[in-house]
Amino acid sequence: MHLIVLTVACIALLLILILVVKLHAFLALLLSSMVLGLAAGMPPDKVLKSIQSGFGDALGFIAVVVGLGAMIGCYLEYSGGGRALADWLLARFGRDRAAWAMLVAAFLVGLPIFFEVGFIILVPLVWNLARETRRSLLFYGLPMAAALTITHSLVPPHPAPAAASQLLGGDLGRTILYGIGVSIPMAVAAGIFYATWIAKRMYVPVPEIASSATARKESDRPAPPLPLVVLLLLLPVLLIFGATIASLLNVPFRDVAVFVGHPFTALAITLLAALLLFGIGRGLTREQAVKLAAESLAPMGALLCIMGGGGAFKQIIVDSGVGAYLGKLLITSAISPLVVVYLVAAAMRLAQGSATVAIITAAGIVAPIVKGIPGYSPDMLVLALCCGGTAFSHVNDSGFWLVNQYFGMTVPQTLRSWTAMKVVSSAVGLAVVLIVQALVR
Repeated sequence: MHLIVLTVACIALLLILILVVKLHAFLALLLSSMVLGLAAGMPPDKVLKSIQSGFGDALGFIAVVVGLGAMIGCYLEYSGGGRALADWLLARFGRDRAAWAMLVAAFLVGLPIFFEVGFIILVPLVWNLARETRRSLLFYGLPMAAALTITHSLVPPHPAPAAASQLLGGDLGRTILYGIGVSIPMAVAAGIFYATWIAKRMYVPVPEIASSATARKESDRPAPPLPLVVLLLLLPVLLIFGATIASLLNVPFRDVAVFVGHPFTALAITLLAALLLFGIGRGLTREQAVKLAAESLAPMGALLCIMGGGGAFKQIIVDSGVGAYLGKLLITSAISPLVVVYLVAAAMRLAQGSATVAIITAAGIVAPIVKGIPGYSPDMLVLALCCGGTAFSHVNDSGFWLVNQYFGMTVPQTLRSWTAMKVVSSAVGLAVVLIVQALVR
């Protein structure tokens, strides 16, 4: 039992270092891993080897996926493909169903593009719709924001779900497919039904920032053809899905299909297509294309360090023996492991703000505990954990302030709309995961 007490104490230390001492999450994870290992009686050299091993295991797969995904997103953004897709959907859906158009556009754009980038790309469309129809900005803004934030937290190659899948031993292809499947009811419930309900009760006008904000740099050429945009968005998913099917069936060229559909290969093929069609094909020189890709990788450094730190913390829990002991307790308890991982991730999100940090840290904490529990696949555990990590967004989350400023709302209004929407989507996601788990057992 003293190992459990030490682990809880080190998790508390981790939160104190991040929230009170204001250390970077990577350094806080590293120090907490060292403290836990030494306090658990591990030899100092073993502690350092465990940290090195956990760090390397976490990044060996994820670094490639996250890097390729970031570069794909930068070329899509530069080409104006995301905005072109949104414009087309708005024209097809019509003004009466424009909220659905914003949801679908944001969902597709959000598959390869980070939340903040997709938000900046699409928010001018929200402003224009609200201005033309004179409806509350929330009627169009929350569907867009919901789809972007949900895919960011649940669908690889976004860093958090990709890292969680790696740490919990999931299959990335299944995590993508299941993540998309769970994201759809989450986005509809929170982005359409709740958004419609709150928009009728809270009128938010178009903010002053709408007249002065400038769009992100895009190509001055016409947007690429819409079929190319849709193909690029779906190409990695189709290739990975094809590999999953080929691995289950004895089909011709099975080995080739599995190779092409591996996340590394699928994303690399998609990146080459994006480079040629949306980069060089949109007027970039080779030097400019390389520079744009390098700029997209710059923000990844901190994320990769945090992912590695989460892996190190996980490995210390494994090697100290506390993971196996907690796993035995969980197997004999009446609490569903899905609920446990959900609550751990939700608590981390509530405490420190970032969904990415919350999901990766929670995955590092629970991986040694829930791995190998009979009847629960790693992919279902990943989904439940990611649903918990997306639950709460309040004043300690940068996304909260992004929505607050670009929607021109007060803090109470942001809590009633954005934060409540996040809670609704998270609860719906957990419910879907629990229902599917009950059906498959």
